[in-house]
Amino acid sequence: MKIASPLMLLVPVLLVPVLLVPGGCVPRPEVDVVAYVSVDEEFAGPILAAFDRRTDGETGVVPRFDAESTKTVGLVNRIFAERDRPTCDVFWNNEPLHAVRLQRAGMLATRDWDLPADYPPDMVAADGSWCGFAARARVLIVNTKRLPDPADWPRRVEELADPKWGDRCAMARPVFGTTATHFAVLAARRGVDDAETFLDAVIGNARVYSGNKQVALAVSGGAVDWGLTDTDDAIIERDGGYPVEIVFPDQSPADAGTLRIPNTVMVLKDCPHPVAADLLADYLVTPETEDRLAMGNSSQIPIHRGSEFPPRVLPAEPVRWMRADFPAAAEVWDDWIGRVAAKFD
Repeated sequence: MKIASPLMLLVPVLLVPVLLVPGGCVPRPEVDVVAYVSVDEEFAGPILAAFDRRTDGETGVVPRFDAESTKTVGLVNRIFAERDRPTCDVFWNNEPLHAVRLQRAGMLATRDWDLPADYPPDMVAADGSWCGFAARARVLIVNTKRLPDPADWPRRVEELADPKWGDRCAMARPVFGTTATHFAVLAARRGVDDAETFLDAVIGNARVYSGNKQVALAVSGGAVDWGLTDTDDAIIERDGGYPVEIVFPDQSPADAGTLRIPNTVMVLKDCPHPVAADLLADYLVTPETEDRLAMGNSSQIPIHRGSEFPPRVLPAEPVRWMRADFPAAAEVWDDWIGRVAAKFD
């Protein structure tokens, strides 16, 4: 009888366990997934915590948020800076334009998303590199004490440049966040030169604040009659009992419709934790996640049509949504943002 040597007895202990499945073996999920998140922590935090609970703590999220003043752009610049040695696994972005920029730079993994057949095609990249979910809308917030008659309310984004509203309306600086995305979409639709002419008229007519939240606060506090902001900032002021109402602009047949800006999620190409990244990415685009965001303080608008919790921010009547060409907006981004940034130096 041959006696095994002590070294042979140790061999099974040194083997790395794998999960066996028919046809071979697959790697186990990594312990952590690093997520860069441009969504406000108060909204994203509970979603990420729910993912952690769903995996029974086997896959935790290490989130990295950015400052309010540079969110999205700051994180995108960081991802570009880390291109040769990625740190980020999943980027949960609060808009799609910069997802397209990363896609065009070849920095995103292409993947199949578990989506229903009726999912809007403009909410997912043609190559599967990013997917949109849980949108916010670009809306007008109106102070009902300063403008008590709805017949007097603004109805179009173009009215930001109307002299009758001189110094009585407001918007955020169009350098960061959804306001930058909004104006890039307009630049793609109208042409960069025409969009710049419009922006110059707005800057000369409206008050310009540092962010969308500051616009909503200025309106609810009575500093201005109305402003352009996002639904999540507007609904907080209305829920707080302030004298404001929300107008979904550009709803006439001759208008383009209200711009809807979805969250986007993407997995970075060659990221450190691809298995865990796939788990988190798939979780974020589920109806469950959209319902959580719809029910929460931000009242975000589900993209899945079977949502169980219609957000309270939506009006009773159906909304006409703009058909936004985000790839075209990304195409003009460098030229456009250079012109805009020069106006706010």
